[in-house]
Amino acid sequence: MTKLTKAQKSRKRKNSEDQCSPCSSSKSSKTVKVSTASSNGSEPFPNFPRPTPEECRTVRDNLLAFHGFPKEFIKYRKQRSVNHDNGIGDENDDISVTESCKESVLDGLISTILSQNTTEANSQKAFASLKSSFPTWESVLAADAKLVEDAIRCGGLAPTKTSCIKGILSSLFQKKGNLCLEYLRELSIEEIKKELSCFRGIGPKTVACVLMFHLQRDDFPVDTHIAKTLRWVPAAADVKKTYLHLNRRIPDELKFDINCLIYTHGKVCRECSRKGSDKPKKEHCDKLCPLLCQSSNAI
Repeated sequence: MTKLTKAQKSRKRKNSEDQCSPCSSSKSSKTVKVSTASSNGSEPFPNFPRPTPEECRTVRDNLLAFHGFPKEFIKYRKQRSVNHDNGIGDENDDISVTESCKESVLDGLISTILSQNTTEANSQKAFASLKSSFPTWESVLAADAKLVEDAIRCGGLAPTKTSCIKGILSSLFQKKGNLCLEYLRELSIEEIKKELSCFRGIGPKTVACVLMFHLQRDDFPVDTHIAKTLRWVPAAADVKKTYLHLNRRIPDELKFDINCLIYTHGKVCRECSRKGSDKPKKEHCDKLCPLLCQSSNAI
């Protein structure tokens, strides 16, 4: 009887985990389901005062001065209609956003899934190959899994990502009778989180990326490593509590900027990389890391 109970618990835990790590900025496969508690009164660290709005703005400004605003995110920033009062310069404001305007919410969700555990170049290549091989999402749903795997193989983890994508498409069709997520644009942030979290394989970083980049909403993906480096959460904070805490403490108008800049910084700074300085980097900070400066100056 005891063995059966443990097996049932193990299966339950396994089924609740994401099968796709949702965001390319994450180096860990550990994910949690998005909680809607972030706006219903839940406060994981009520007596932990950081980060303050001033600290958030300082991190944003320091990273901006260090790297400039990442070019790959400019089209999304323009789409969000961020005004210049947020401190971001306008030197790239003439870049066209035609490409991003053509992207549907479902396109954005699938491209986010394909970005898991691979380079940006490979994920873009995989998405382009998928769209070229299958002109509609209906054709992806109807296709043999092996054909879909072949189309996205250049992005890595093709069997896992194919299962995730086809599962989402199947669930969406069963629920809505079509393959379209544009209805999410009319929902609140918490309603969007609830809708997307119903799909197997969708974790909090996937949801946050869709919210930020494809629905122009304010949310902040979890990066427990960076949050602890900055001392923005207690040392014992887990992924779920970090997500709730940061989304309460970081001002909405700074979430998009900070996420894009930290993502870019993490790719080039060996000091801030999740696996530390033992992992070779193509580039590294050639002067004192602005995040480590911020951390050392913390009270």
